[in-house]
Amino acid sequence: MSRISLKRAFTQISGLTLISRILGFIRDICFAHFLGAGSAADAFLVAFKLPNLFRRLTAEGALTNAFLPVYTLAREKQGQPAALILAAEVQTALLLALSAIVIVMEIFMPAIIAVLAPGFNATPERFDAAVQLARFTIPYLPMISLVALWAALLNSADEFIAGALPPVILNFFLIAGAIAIPFSVAALETGPAMLALPLSIALLLAGLCQMALLQAGLRRKSLTPKWRFGKMSAGSRAMWKGFVVAALGAGATQINLLVDLILASLLQIGAISWLYYADRIAQLPLGLVGIALGTALLPRLSSIEAGTEKKARKQKFAQELSAGIMPAACLVLPATAALLIIAEPIIIGLFQSGAFSLADGRAAAAALVAYAIGLPAFVGLKLTAAALYALQKARLVMIISLISVALNIALSLYLMRILGHVGLALATVLVSWMGFIWQLIWLGRAGRLESRPLRTIWLSGFCSAIMAVALYFLMPLVGAVISSQTGGLVVLVLSGGAIYFLTGWLTGLLRLVFYSRTS
Repeated sequence: MSRISLKRAFTQISGLTLISRILGFIRDICFAHFLGAGSAADAFLVAFKLPNLFRRLTAEGALTNAFLPVYTLAREKQGQPAALILAAEVQTALLLALSAIVIVMEIFMPAIIAVLAPGFNATPERFDAAVQLARFTIPYLPMISLVALWAALLNSADEFIAGALPPVILNFFLIAGAIAIPFSVAALETGPAMLALPLSIALLLAGLCQMALLQAGLRRKSLTPKWRFGKMSAGSRAMWKGFVVAALGAGATQINLLVDLILASLLQIGAISWLYYADRIAQLPLGLVGIALGTALLPRLSSIEAGTEKKARKQKFAQELSAGIMPAACLVLPATAALLIIAEPIIIGLFQSGAFSLADGRAAAAALVAYAIGLPAFVGLKLTAAALYALQKARLVMIISLISVALNIALSLYLMRILGHVGLALATVLVSWMGFIWQLIWLGRAGRLESRPLRTIWLSGFCSAIMAVALYFLMPLVGAVISSQTGGLVVLVLSGGAIYFLTGWLTGLLRLVFYSRTS
C-alpha cells in the first residue's frame, strides 16, 4: 500500500492542530474574560473534565492505540472487507457500552462530582453548579468516542485532515458559547456559578457536527462501518482485551491530571483554574508536535510490523521512529526554553482581562513553569507509546503507567503541602520523565532506536539555550518600552523565534531536520 510521507502527514495534522490551538487560545481568553478563575470557571472545568478525560483516552490514547494495530493486521492478512467487519463490531460495542455509562453517570452525578472535587462540598453553590453542568456535558462522551474511532479508520487510509478537524469545530462552538454568556444570564436566570451553562450546550452541538463531518469522510473513502449486533468475532475480542490494557496505559497522564483536579479542589478557590490555564499553554507544543507526530507514526509503525519481512523490521522501524524524534526535538526544546523564561508574560498577555486578575496570572504562570520542565517528556511519551503500541507491547505501557500513577499520588500529596498548586504540576512532570526514560530504555534494548537523532537533540538544546539567555535579558527591556502586555508578548515571541531560527540555520540544525531525506 502506497503511503504519504511522514513529513506530509505531520504537516497536515499539525497545520490543523495549529488552527485548533489558536482557536483554543481565543476560547480560553473568552473563558478568562467572562468566567475568570472563580466558582463558575471551577464548576465548568470540573464538568468538562469528565467527557474530556474520555476524549483523551479515545482520540489520543487507548482506543486508537488498541484498535489500529489490530485493524491494520486484519487488513493486511484478511483483506479490507474483514477489517471493516472488525471496525463495525468495535463501533457497535463502543456505542452500547458508553451509552450505558452515560445513563449511570447521569443518575449518580452528585456522587461522581463529590469524588472528582471533594473540596466543592464546602461551597454548595459551586457543587450544585458542577453537578448540573456535568449532566449536560456527559452525553458528549459517546459522540467524541465514535469520532475517535472513525478518525482512526481514516488515519489508516492516510486521510489525516478529517480526523484533525473535530477540535477546530469544538473550539468554534465553545467560543460561541462563551460569547453567549452575558446575553444568556438574564434569560436563563441562573446563579453566578451557573454562568457556564451556554458552554455546556455548545459542547453537545459541537459533538453532533463532529460526527457528521467524520461520517462524510468515511463515505468518501468507502470506509463506513455498519452496525453489527450479536456475538463478536475473535478479532474484536482481542481488540477489546487489548483496549483494557491500553486504557490503563494511555490513561496514566489523564489519571494524573484527575489527581491534580481532586487535590486542587482542596486548595483555595481558583487553583483548578490556574492549573487549567497553565496546562492549556503547555498543550500547544504537545498538540502541534507530540500528538500530531504520534498520530502520524502509529499507523506507519503498525504497517511496518504487520507487513515487513522480519529481518528488515527493526531497521525500518528505527528509521521511521527517528524521523519522528528529530523534528520533535527541534520544535519542543525551544518551546520548553521559552516557557521557562517568559511564562508570566505569556499568561498575563493572553488571559489578564475582565474577571481574570493579575494575581490569577502570576499563579497560573508559576504552574506553567513546572509544566514546561516536563514538556519534552510529555511529547516524547506520545512517540515512544506509539512505538510500543505498534509493537503490541500495551502491557508494558500499562505497567509503567500504573507505577506512574501511584508515584504521582504520593508526590502530589507531599509537594502540594510545600508548593500548593505548583506542587501538583511538578509531581505530574516528575512521573512523566520517569515513564519516558523507562520506555526509551526498553526501545533501545529492543533495537528499535538509532543514534541518528542525538545530533539533532544536542544542536537544538544549544540553540534553545542561546535563545533563552537572549529572552532573559530582552524581557525587562521590552517591558520598559512597551506598556501593553499583549504587545510585549508578541515582541518576545517573535524575537525568540527569530533568534532560534537564525542559530538553527547557522549551526545546520534546520537543514539536518527539515531538508534531509526522510521517509
